[in-house]
Amino acid sequence: MVRDPRHPHLTGGCQCGAVRYALYAPPERTHFWHCRMCQKAVGNVFAALAPVRRTDFAWTRGDPPAFRSSTIAERHYCAACGTPLTFGYVDSEWIDVTIGSLDRPDLAPAGRHYGIEGRVAWEPLADEWPADTTEDEMTADHRARIVDFQHPDHDTPDDWTPPVST
Repeated sequence: MVRDPRHPHLTGGCQCGAVRYALYAPPERTHFWHCRMCQKAVGNVFAALAPVRRTDFAWTRGDPPAFRSSTIAERHYCAACGTPLTFGYVDSEWIDVTIGSLDRPDLAPAGRHYGIEGRVAWEPLADEWPADTTEDEMTADHRARIVDFQHPDHDTPDDWTPPVST
């Protein structure tokens, strides 16, 4: 794979680390899509997407397959772990990365809703609902048994592999 000499503005990738990408410009018009197709594509009640021009996007590890979700759009994903990575109209100069696949999703805040006809009645979550951290939800024994196979939220050497469970 040819390395891009530009310095990435943001990086991201899949959960297992088989696929990585870089954005060489800040995303524009970040948004939530609530349509049923996006809900199914990401397995959630909306897709959080960060558009960037294709000229400012590059795969830096792996060659992910794309699912043609309609006659006009395709979505890249990791074949190894299933992480949804992109959405794009096939004839567009833009590609949208899933905000959750960014190493720093906090740097791509969404600012618009689309496809609101598909919005579920209870979303967005109410601020007054009970909230816990992940750690609060697990017993100490459960936490002690965790071996994390997730790729870290930063670029790693090409030969990086997840820890092996024993």
